[in-house]
Amino acid sequence: DKRLVGYVVLRAGAAWEPEVLREALARKLPEHMVPPALMKLEALPLTPSGKLARGKLPAPNVESLRGAAPFVAPRDEMETRLAEAFATVLKLPRVSVTDSFFSMGGHSLLATQLVARIRSLLKAEVPLRTLFEAPSVAALAKRIETDVRLRPGNAPQSMLARARARLRISNEQGDTEEEMLSFAQQRLWFLDQYRPGSPLYNIPAALRLKGDLDVQALEQAFTELVRRHQSLRTVFQSREGKPVQVISLKALPRMRLPVQDLASLPESEKEAEALRLVWAEARRPFDLTRGPLLRTGLVRLDVHEHLLLVTMHHIIADAWSIAVLIREVVTLYEAFSVGRHSPLSELGLQYVDYAVQQREWLQGDVLERQLAWWKRQLEGAPASLELPTDRPRPLDARNPGTVLKVEFSRELTRGLVSLCQREGSTLFMGLLAGLQALLSRYSGQDDICVGAPIAGRQQMETEELIGFFVNTLVLRTKLDGDPTFRELLGRVRETTLGAYSHQDLPFEKLVEVLQPERLPGHTPFFQVAMVLLNTPPMELATPGLSFEHVDVNSGTSKFDFTLMLRETPAGLTGTLEYRTDLYEPASAERLVAHLQRLLAGAIANPLQRVSGLPLVSDADRRLVLEAWNTSATGPRWEVCAHELVEAQAARTPEAVAVVFGGARLTYAQLERRANQLAWHLGAA
Repeated sequence: DKRLVGYVVLRAGAAWEPEVLREALARKLPEHMVPPALMKLEALPLTPSGKLARGKLPAPNVESLRGAAPFVAPRDEMETRLAEAFATVLKLPRVSVTDSFFSMGGHSLLATQLVARIRSLLKAEVPLRTLFEAPSVAALAKRIETDVRLRPGNAPQSMLARARARLRISNEQGDTEEEMLSFAQQRLWFLDQYRPGSPLYNIPAALRLKGDLDVQALEQAFTELVRRHQSLRTVFQSREGKPVQVISLKALPRMRLPVQDLASLPESEKEAEALRLVWAEARRPFDLTRGPLLRTGLVRLDVHEHLLLVTMHHIIADAWSIAVLIREVVTLYEAFSVGRHSPLSELGLQYVDYAVQQREWLQGDVLERQLAWWKRQLEGAPASLELPTDRPRPLDARNPGTVLKVEFSRELTRGLVSLCQREGSTLFMGLLAGLQALLSRYSGQDDICVGAPIAGRQQMETEELIGFFVNTLVLRTKLDGDPTFRELLGRVRETTLGAYSHQDLPFEKLVEVLQPERLPGHTPFFQVAMVLLNTPPMELATPGLSFEHVDVNSGTSKFDFTLMLRETPAGLTGTLEYRTDLYEPASAERLVAHLQRLLAGAIANPLQRVSGLPLVSDADRRLVLEAWNTSATGPRWEVCAHELVEAQAARTPEAVAVVFGGARLTYAQLERRANQLAWHLGAA
């Protein structure tokens, strides 16, 4: 988690008054550039050449993050336990009971983890909305004590008791155990029956290993990993027409890592061939009935450099699981390479415990309450997002795809973070508001649904498991009335918090019950997804060996567009995954550029209406209005009419463009309707 920090060296005799300094900075700097944390140093660390040694600047402590606010210690047992949970999740030594969770570095994912810890520590069920409304220890303790629905004892029963009972039974059984599937697993099983062998739900990962690799220790690490996680020794079979997960309980033989040796190839060919092997492995299909559903392999580039390839099927894992797998393999490898035993403690439960509990808990009144909210939320939602495509949408899509690298500048990222904090929202909510505003401008629709995955690990014990926990939320926002961006952000905040509070309903169950209109070539409810990865990237290394992530393109895209971003010190970075059977690379690049310009416009003026937020850059506008529209030599017919209208709409969106009888259209309305008509004509 990154924060803006100011480092201060005082003149001799000057008093340390951080609030006075912060006020002075606020008079000279944009709000998002004023550091919330100030640290006093005796001297700035310098390199031998006299330059600032940024790497030696100390991390901010909790007092600097708090600023001038005094520390208030917990005053009773409830506040003490909540303060411990806050500090653990935020990775801080202590927190004041008046500190805001979000101003101390909290975000949506950490909020979910905090709720899980509160559930485990206090046996109290605290909705995420409550944490947003009462983000300090003191405020949250008061809410828990006064609201009977939040009082300790109202949380769902832990899965640990069931897990221990199941373990006793399985120890008395034979070589396998059979259990029901989770809702998400069942949907993927049905999709595999419909289109077996599709790579669409492969989860590939690759690591570049540099140094002296002990292959036997690495094989031993994967063998122990599979022993620890039952999901990695599970296959899926049919019993009387119904799917079951079949878990192997036998002692497994040592895993072997097949090695493909490229060391003899010329240097000019080696890397390209290695990446081709990575791509081919990512697309190789799985057989769910036979397994294994985890594949591993090595590509040797030379004696001291290898690529480690790992592929799992989505039915046994998710993106969070990849991080768990890599972290455990590195830990186990470090131990086994020097002859030590595994340092990892045994798991208290397995994914199958979650699957069984989900089926037993999500029924009756619990299911009806969840369904009732989603029915209200999605009633009358559009069947599809009418985006203009470069090619007609195929009826039987194979979902070929690729990725475009995306980078948002540090200034844009900080500006958006600052705006969201002022409005009581998260960075994810700000990005979602911008994306939905852009999709509305593209489609001419004012009712926009975007899919957003959520970790789904609401019980603390599930955080260390490999399994398919992730759920997909349908985030629907109405943009009727042409709201300002500030108003839109408020709508998105309410939608997102409501969805978080009802995230227990699996997307698969939502589709099954609501039965949305299915259009050929369209996914139900949404065709665009957005992901903000809040987990910091892992720094992986063991003595003598380093591990570096390698980007893997599976060559598929589940949706029309999936925007996946991560916050870094340099700004937001990530990818835009898109379907290559629908869109050209230029269209994907234009979408990213338009989103960045729209967000920059919203940051500069949050009170600007969505229809007036800029999409066209100053350079593009000058090109159309000046270079292409000079009148010195008479009319210039090489410019298309729609380009002129687009440029004029960017300049004067609220000016009247068309009058017919008593009806009028502004340039913004004319452009929006023209885009919608163009999409229909292109799809015809």
